Amino acid sequence: MGVIMRPVSIFNNKGGVGKTTLLCNIASSLSVHHNKSVLVIDADPQCNATSYVLPNSEIEIIYKPRNPITIKTLVDPYKKGKGNLPEILPIKQSPNFMFDIIVGDPRLALAEDFLARDWFDARAGEERGIRSTLFIIDILKRCEQYDYVIFDVGPSLGAINRSVLLASDFFMVPMASDIFSLQALSNIRVALEEWKEDIKNGIKRYNNRNEDGEYSNIDFDEKTKFIGYVTQQYTAKVVEGIRVPVKAYESIIRKIPSRIKANLTSRFAKNIDFEPKIGEVPYLQSMVPLSQIANKPIFLLKSSDGVVGSHFAKVREFDKFVRELSERFMQNIELQA
Repeated sequence: MGVIMRPVSIFNNKGGVGKTTLLCNIASSLSVHHNKSVLVIDADPQCNATSYVLPNSEIEIIYKPRNPITIKTLVDPYKKGKGNLPEILPIKQSPNFMFDIIVGDPRLALAEDFLARDWFDARAGEERGIRSTLFIIDILKRCEQYDYVIFDVGPSLGAINRSVLLASDFFMVPMASDIFSLQALSNIRVALEEWKEDIKNGIKRYNNRNEDGEYSNIDFDEKTKFIGYVTQQYTAKVVEGIRVPVKAYESIIRKIPSRIKANLTSRFAKNIDFEPKIGEVPYLQSMVPLSQIANKPIFLLKSSDGVVGSHFAKVREFDKFVRELSERFMQNIELQA
């Protein structure tokens, strides 16, 4: 039996939840700890994943040419109405994170307008609109050698993220313990339900006018399934030796499971009998900046990367955490597959 490629988006339309750091460390753990073949696609115009996992010297080489080969290269043919991917995808290998990446590009933000315009044509059943909306699915057809393709996206419900989420078989939500993360859950639910219904109707209209049935094999009811969420460690105090959340966070933390169930598990999980909380990211002090400077995952940081004293214990703690987190990540995907 060959590789079954699993495309996953890690997404929250509320920013500031540590999404890219979490994503890159999970992807690295899948490779390092579990021997999986992983491709990260940087579909965020901020390019945080690209700058995190590739050394500056390589990034300078990528962007030095007049027309750098990036994710934008994959979008341009659809903008021109041709819809043909280039022969070679812009894949680079991260030497320290040990996964492949399709590099991001700030100019990808310019695709928002044309993808938004084409969305109206997609809903009407026009071929160009459907083809450009589903361009990520074309990319995934060329990535079937990977075990996991993981998308990094920006914190928005815009046209780029719509294309990514409609193409993803699964999605995971990183959460902060704040009221805005709770409110974002209903935004995600409404957007996904509307997008899936609209694209299904658009394809139905297309197939009613065309005998080729080109898009009839895409089952959007089986796409974009919820696999769980990850929270950030809350601010806490110790009472009688037990770590408890401070009052400001307590009521929010209590509400997360019910809001997740109402907005995501009950709507987008194929198998609702599972534990959606995949993990809680430990407080990492200054480990994230060290990781970013070294272009290394947190769990592989060494003294040569600036780790000193108590930081070694943090590296070991995070290694255990991310190993277990990536294991639950894989388990929840298979439960929803």
